[in-house]
Amino acid sequence: MQLTDRIRQIKVVLVCAAVLICASSLLWSHFLVKDLSVEERNNMKVWAEAMRTLNNADENTDLNLVLQVINGNNTIPVVVLSYDGSVQTYRNLPLRHTGSADDTMAEVMRMAKTMKAAGNVIRIDLSEREFMEICYDESLMLKRLARYPYIQLGIVLVFAVVAVFALLSSKRAEQNKVWVGLSKETAHQLGTPISSLMAWTAVLHEQYPDDELLPEMDKDVQRLQMIAERFSKIGSAPESAPENLNDVISHVCDYIGRRTSNRVNIITRLPEQPIMVNMCAPLFEWVVENLCKNAIDAMNGQGSISIVAMDEGKSVIVEVSDTGKGIPRSHFGSVFQPGYTTKKRGWGLGLSLAKRIVEEYHHGRIFVKNSELGKGTTFRIELKR
Repeated sequence: MQLTDRIRQIKVVLVCAAVLICASSLLWSHFLVKDLSVEERNNMKVWAEAMRTLNNADENTDLNLVLQVINGNNTIPVVVLSYDGSVQTYRNLPLRHTGSADDTMAEVMRMAKTMKAAGNVIRIDLSEREFMEICYDESLMLKRLARYPYIQLGIVLVFAVVAVFALLSSKRAEQNKVWVGLSKETAHQLGTPISSLMAWTAVLHEQYPDDELLPEMDKDVQRLQMIAERFSKIGSAPESAPENLNDVISHVCDYIGRRTSNRVNIITRLPEQPIMVNMCAPLFEWVVENLCKNAIDAMNGQGSISIVAMDEGKSVIVEVSDTGKGIPRSHFGSVFQPGYTTKKRGWGLGLSLAKRIVEEYHHGRIFVKNSELGKGTTFRIELKR
């Protein structure tokens, strides 16, 4: 538990560090863009003064420096409006319409209004009545620089998502190898004592052929054989065959009913017509059996279990409900994680294996349909036809 808490703390620290780095990058880019924006405005003031000088020039004015300043603006979009609102000149505009002059002027006027609405305008008084308005916009480089941090963060986010997905996939694959190895080793270890028990029961049948307890012993040995078979099928592609779902559920209910107290009432609602589904019967029985055993534990050995099967054409539904203590909504997803358990004793692998059997071997779904604390829980299994 301490190791888990330590890993969780490391994750929180890494997330906080990532958020801090992202915030610092955005803040630094914001200040940089702001400084460049101020510099561009100062450049436009110089450009505006050059335009004033050009308009007020006479034969004694040296226009070399003025023209050099005006022609030096090759990046900042600018529109010069006269006092009557008409376009006097423009520069560096990303014009879309290059057809008639009227369409071009209309587009230039729209751009000028947008610039004025953004507050990017410098007024130059030429005389008492005449003036010019220098409308400008941010340069293309400044706009790209403003967008660059978000593009960079987007790329980093995509990379992080891919990296996390790869790590989770690797972790899941490693966990699967552990579960598969554990299951196959369990089946292997059970094989020897089961063979021995089968031999001893055969001997007992010869010596005490009329003993009433021997058939029950045979059933228990057969049960052990089925458990070993279930474990041996984990990790390998199980052989699916058409099975009547009603018979599979009835078989599980008979087994659970004989091995639980009379205070647990198992109710089944199955359709009259057979529900034929391609499945591995031993493994699917294990799923329903695990759900029933968890329900009995949740009810403390006293209550009611309801198993409902429904044929919906393209899919088959199985719902297992109990009258137990319920599951908090925040735990609906985590109940299927390996190690999750509310019992004092237990490995917390039953629902994890059930999810693996339903989703990976039968290509279906299993989830908590609903649950209410103190009233019970309903698990839902959906299988494709």
